[in-house]
Amino acid sequence: MAISVGDKLPNATLLKLGADGPETVDLHGLIGDRKVVIFALPGAFTGTCTNAHVPSFMRAREDLTKKGVTDVICISVNDPFVMQAWSDSTGAGDAGITMLGDPEGEFTKAMGREFNAPPAGLIARSKRYAMMVEGGEVKIIHEEESPGTCDVSGGEAMVAAL
Repeated sequence: MAISVGDKLPNATLLKLGADGPETVDLHGLIGDRKVVIFALPGAFTGTCTNAHVPSFMRAREDLTKKGVTDVICISVNDPFVMQAWSDSTGAGDAGITMLGDPEGEFTKAMGREFNAPPAGLIARSKRYAMMVEGGEVKIIHEEESPGTCDVSGGEAMVAAL
């Protein structure tokens, strides 16, 4: 069952690349009681994710901060090495976006947002969505109908919803 508005965000142990290699990140610990935007997508370095979704949150980061959002987190079913390389390539980290890997898809599955697209080589990936979470509760969630589009789940759409 997919997590909806009013539900508590499932906890997850995600990964990021630290100075000494992969580090675990407890999602609930990272979020705490703050107002956070999380966006998830099918995969690092894929077309729509790289050319539309991440850049939309880079453009919207300042406006999200003005609306009280303390953190913007990108989650993808990729390993932390790929997520760091993607952050470096796009400039997402420099723009204030935390890039976290969900390599086994545990968070994605707990969110009820796993999908497969074998013709595109995408197996056990995340649907494209964005949500605002406050104090661990999902307050806003926008999911795309197609993983190849980035309209309702983009940064500007989240700013407008806040």
